[in-house]
Amino acid sequence: MAILPNVIVWSLVAFSRAVVGLRGGPPHIPSKSLPPSQDPWYTAPVGFESQAPGAILRIRQSPGNIVNITGNCSKVYNILYRTTDSRYRPTWAVTTLFVPEKPKLSNKALLSYQIPYNTVNVDASPSFSLQTEPSSDIVEALGRGWYVNTPDFEGPLAANVAGIQEGHATLDSLRAALAAGVGLRRDARVALWGYSGGSIASEWALEFQEQYAPELKISGAALGGLVANNTHCIDMVQNGPLAYIAVGAMMGPLIQHPKAFQRLISQLKTSGPYNKTGFLAAFHLNGGEFDYYAGQNIYDYFVNGAAVLHDPLIRQTLLENQFMTYHGVPRSPLFIYKAIADEATAIEDSDYYVERNCMLGANILYERNTVGGHLDEYANGVPRARVWLGSVLDGSYPDKYQTRGCIIKDVAIGAIGATDPSTGGRPGQK
Repeated sequence: MAILPNVIVWSLVAFSRAVVGLRGGPPHIPSKSLPPSQDPWYTAPVGFESQAPGAILRIRQSPGNIVNITGNCSKVYNILYRTTDSRYRPTWAVTTLFVPEKPKLSNKALLSYQIPYNTVNVDASPSFSLQTEPSSDIVEALGRGWYVNTPDFEGPLAANVAGIQEGHATLDSLRAALAAGVGLRRDARVALWGYSGGSIASEWALEFQEQYAPELKISGAALGGLVANNTHCIDMVQNGPLAYIAVGAMMGPLIQHPKAFQRLISQLKTSGPYNKTGFLAAFHLNGGEFDYYAGQNIYDYFVNGAAVLHDPLIRQTLLENQFMTYHGVPRSPLFIYKAIADEATAIEDSDYYVERNCMLGANILYERNTVGGHLDEYANGVPRARVWLGSVLDGSYPDKYQTRGCIIKDVAIGAIGATDPSTGGRPGQK
């Protein structure tokens, strides 16, 4: 029996598939929408490895009825571009670029919105899911006249919480969006926004920016539900409604490392209620199906329980991808918001992240909310993030906020039981 599930086999085949041409010709609108694992558009042209990171390999107008269901939107493009994976090898990813119906600020505002899609199922990538499930955050941003960039930052293997991959893919999506020639000015102000899983991609992009994409000028980033230490997250979600997070957090960083991935799979039980089949079901679950793991202790799937994470090969790969602050200091202003009672990611980890970066010269506004938990703060933090991001994108940040040093404060904002306004609070959105 093959160890790798079909979605990984497909992705590996896609890399070697011959596709004629690079970018040539105008964007086309496909006649129908197919999931990435079935759509030949989601393949890299032969020789893409020689292209520079961020180079556009293919562009099209997004299929389906996405313009009409999104609202405040005139056009939507899918852009396939060259990027760099967690092993620092050439790979590719896709981003979705939304053009506002009424652009403001002279086409000089770009919000890069990293959706927390938290899955190892490539068919749950935003470029496909947004065709039928619009995000209210994107709609609202477009209503402000901002262009919106939303990358499939996990890449073609859906490498969930693989920080190195996600940071590179986010930066290269900005390069591609700014070069796409769809009205957005190349000198546009850029801001990043991500909650939970989206904060991982956003923050790692900031860490890599100075060394990997020094030409990019990122004006600021809003990071909510920050996941500064993902190994702690794995332990925290066991036996709860968000237990599915542990599955993706174990597998995602290992997918690009075949030996480590196979070592993990070899430790799964082959019989009993918690076995290999149940664990690998994550490769086929979408955002609304993750209650499959609710209430489970994910370590029960492994022969030696939690000791699986102490295997030297597995542990090293996870450590390389799951701890923030070790690849660089964000030079852009940050707004970080977190519920003190966050049940998925420890407030102490976020406190340490802020303390360390402030010591190294970062400019941070950090709000620790005494109200609610992880999903609550997703909704409770949206209004504050929008105001802060607005100041970054219209250039008024220096007039409204402290531009040097850090402000750390406890707040009491919102309500317990709030839901994610983009998805109705479904467990599929971390």
